[in-house]
Amino acid sequence: MAEENKTQQPQDGAKKPEQKAAPRRRVRTVAFARVYVNCSFNNTIVTFTDEKGGVIAWSTSGGNGFRGTKKGTPFAAQITASKAAAKAAEYGVRQAMVFVSGPGPGRETAIRAVAQSGIHVVSIKDVTPIPHNGCRPPKARRV
Repeated sequence: MAEENKTQQPQDGAKKPEQKAAPRRRVRTVAFARVYVNCSFNNTIVTFTDEKGGVIAWSTSGGNGFRGTKKGTPFAAQITASKAAAKAAEYGVRQAMVFVSGPGPGRETAIRAVAQSGIHVVSIKDVTPIPHNGCRPPKARRV
């Protein structure tokens, strides 16, 4: 006698085992947040965190459809900040402290976009790292 295939495979019309739906995550409410705006010449990254540092929402210029040199523009920073603020508003964020880092052109625009989205900006702090005679900077460009 030939050996039969011992593995059970569901045939057409046979019932498949039902899978339980994953339990829904409870959306936590965060009234006060910290906004970290990282502006470089090439990109802008906006991150909303709670007071402990857990990320609530984030957005980047590249993730919003801007490519190449357009990622570093103030308009891209405005769109990025407003999208991140809209995501954070779903968590109930009403007030925020803003921490800005980097020399990019979208610094002020990103802060204005957060304020215009209905989130009350409590304070603005520049946390751009400044060396106290650390590493030697790269040579100056001759264009």
